[in-house]
Amino acid sequence: MSKRINYIISELQDQYLMDDDSQRPWIIGFSGGKDSTALLQLVWLALKNIPHELRNRNVFVVCNDTLVENPIITEYVFEILKKIGKAAVEQGLPIKVQKTIPRLEDTFWVNILGRGYPVPNSVFRWCTDKMKIKPTSRYIIEQVAENGEAIILIGTRNSESVTRAKSIKKHEIKGKRLTKHPHQHNTYVYSPIKELMLEEIWYIINTMTSPWGADNSKLFQIYTDASADDYECPTLVTDKSHSSCGQSRFGCWTCTVVKEDRSMTAMVNKGYSWLKPLLDLRASMVDERNKSENRLPTRRNGQFAVTEDGQNQGNYTQKYRATLLEQVLIAQRDIQKEKPHIELITDQELVAIQVTWHRDLSFEYQVNNIYNRVYNKEMDMKTNDEKIQKEIALLKEVCSDQESDFDLIQELLIMQKNKALLNRKRGLKDDMERVIEKYLKKEAENVH
Repeated sequence: MSKRINYIISELQDQYLMDDDSQRPWIIGFSGGKDSTALLQLVWLALKNIPHELRNRNVFVVCNDTLVENPIITEYVFEILKKIGKAAVEQGLPIKVQKTIPRLEDTFWVNILGRGYPVPNSVFRWCTDKMKIKPTSRYIIEQVAENGEAIILIGTRNSESVTRAKSIKKHEIKGKRLTKHPHQHNTYVYSPIKELMLEEIWYIINTMTSPWGADNSKLFQIYTDASADDYECPTLVTDKSHSSCGQSRFGCWTCTVVKEDRSMTAMVNKGYSWLKPLLDLRASMVDERNKSENRLPTRRNGQFAVTEDGQNQGNYTQKYRATLLEQVLIAQRDIQKEKPHIELITDQELVAIQVTWHRDLSFEYQVNNIYNRVYNKEMDMKTNDEKIQKEIALLKEVCSDQESDFDLIQELLIMQKNKALLNRKRGLKDDMERVIEKYLKKEAENVH
């Protein structure tokens, strides 16, 4: 076993030194799971064996955070990333840590609660592209633009599954270590541990000292506590041929593609009772997904979406979006009683959700009202800036004879600010015209 591992380390050294004039970086997808941990340990040991003056290629350890990862895994991974960054500097290695996240408009909650996308299933699996592929692709494109080329090191193994073995075989060129990335220009893929068996992965983790000073027994314990199947979510998803979190042991806690989140269920049963609100919320999202009363008869593009038996299958209704937001905040509040630092939904997402509701001309439900009801607080998304408050008071005075005029002007101002917030000025004129038409129609109805 140790001979095979030493051979891989030697191969990594050889590949690193190959084309020594090239500055193309190595990019290692790191999830903190067993395979990516073993891969990084071997790369680290290979770099240590290379003279300092020949370490002319940067190695980027890239971790993609979807913002809805299992909280236990997130805490562990972030702790490890800090250790990796610190140890690399202390040991003089060209290893740099980088975290990627989805853009605000691509996050899970902005799409579900803001735009009304139904939660993903095996047919409509929009989450992989928005939350994993796009953030990773943007980072790779930046590296290629800066260095001309990049090499992605992935921790996939032939023995993991038949599908993975076929995927590796499909893209590899006999006699070549590097294969061309199927979608990314000037990008190559390198799978150093593809031949290792599960026992060898655990041998590396459990018997070899972590070069960045981590306690690998914690990782082993996480796998033990979440014992379900032995499968790890891919560390660096760059195209749809990579299986995402559909059957992963450590993926997004919101994943509704699988029938049951066995890893989180196992964790709850083994003492992590504070995770139960997440388990219950996920189950509720699955149960409520296809109910006609929760769905509109059209999709966001205006396409008709009603089944032959009259069931609505478009986007979520505004009422259900508001109801689900309240459920998310309740789950967050309950978890924070034991883990006050955990956030299920960020403040930026709450603002973006309200922005999207306004853009959809929906003013019946207000995010801050829902938040205040759940937390029994007074959160106001409007600015407390004294100047703005004076402007509002002046506007109210001018519109004192016609309250609807004040509401109309406020909606138009909010819409303009919201467009600026999401950097999407396109369509502002049309949106404003629709608001004005709505108010004119309302005024006409009042007259009659």
